Amino acid sequence: MKFNDLIQETYAAIVVNKARSGLTILGIVIGIGSVIALTAVGQGAQNSITSSVQSIGSNLIMVQNGAQRTAGVSAGFGSAQSLKLSDADAIRKELTLASAVSAEVSKRYQITTPGKNTNTQVVGTTPDYASTRNVETDEGLFITSQNVESNAKVAVLGPTVRDDLFGEDTDPIGQTIRINKIDFKVIGVTKAKGGSGFSNQDDMVYVPISTAQKFLTGDEYVSTISVQAQSQEVMTQLQDDITNLLLDRHNKSDATQADFSIMNQTDIASSASSITSTLTLLLGAIAGISLLVGGIGIMNMMITSVTERTREIGLRKAIGAKRIDISLQFLAEAITLTFIGGVIGTASGWLISLIASSFFGLASKVTLSSVLLAFGVSAGIGIVFGFYPARKAAGLNPIEALRFE
Repeated sequence: MKFNDLIQETYAAIVVNKARSGLTILGIVIGIGSVIALTAVGQGAQNSITSSVQSIGSNLIMVQNGAQRTAGVSAGFGSAQSLKLSDADAIRKELTLASAVSAEVSKRYQITTPGKNTNTQVVGTTPDYASTRNVETDEGLFITSQNVESNAKVAVLGPTVRDDLFGEDTDPIGQTIRINKIDFKVIGVTKAKGGSGFSNQDDMVYVPISTAQKFLTGDEYVSTISVQAQSQEVMTQLQDDITNLLLDRHNKSDATQADFSIMNQTDIASSASSITSTLTLLLGAIAGISLLVGGIGIMNMMITSVTERTREIGLRKAIGAKRIDISLQFLAEAITLTFIGGVIGTASGWLISLIASSFFGLASKVTLSSVLLAFGVSAGIGIVFGFYPARKAAGLNPIEALRFE
């Protein structure tokens, strides 16, 4: 059979049953569109989380309070109040692989100005926080060593807090805010970094750590010590050095008894990436069920087509058509249906991902690999689910086929 003849026969077979062909294509469109859209959302979420992790700092190691144990029973992560500002000072002075060290205490407070208020995270910290967490000021100054030494009641606002309390058009520098019924003078506003949720650095207020300990928390403990390594290559060594130093300072004989925990930025990024990759796979698998249903629809249509065209197949074989010609004809029809569905489904999935991103705020990213996968899967479905009907058609006995009513 010539290629042109194959194209014409395929076109005629699809067009003759427009409604049935359209519904079959619709099944593939739904399947491919779902795969493209859901994997785009999953990939977008993965990129968003990775970007958020990277935005909290570079070459970052975080030391946090561990679990307090009473009679062998753990009170839960973060329950051990063990880290102090002196631990951060010791890391800064004794470990040369650390380029910057900052300690912090944080808690949510109601913050008010005349006529406005907001509930947000207040972070008591040191000047090195700007380096360890990649925080830059857009207006005014960040916290200084002099602010820490003098227990100054000053505050640096994230841009979201600035907008909530003063509006975008008002200069907050020099204005007064109240935190826990205590007045703080605004000395700066940080640059916007983007983000959402409880760890959104745009929705934070920064105050000197000494001021936070004296007027807000009322104790000497810190919640986190952030350490910036000199390079990515020395992070593992620095993490070991921090562990050994703090075990010695806290009079612990081995790491299993540590009242603190250490994690680095690479571990956080890997964990987040693993979770989002699993989520993307799960979403893709759910959407794949639609593809399977669409493939079954293709097979059902082709088997029905073989039954309806039994006499036609017998006539073709009687005048010399070979088994391969009959097989190719039905395979071509199945592949054409899935290919059309693949094209429309890819466009639909891309459009859905854009709508999800624009109107619902869901991060999404359509990748070339997902598009190629969609076309590959659609072609595979056409071949796999079209093979049996094609084989059945090619195996018909021409005499019996001509007698078929």
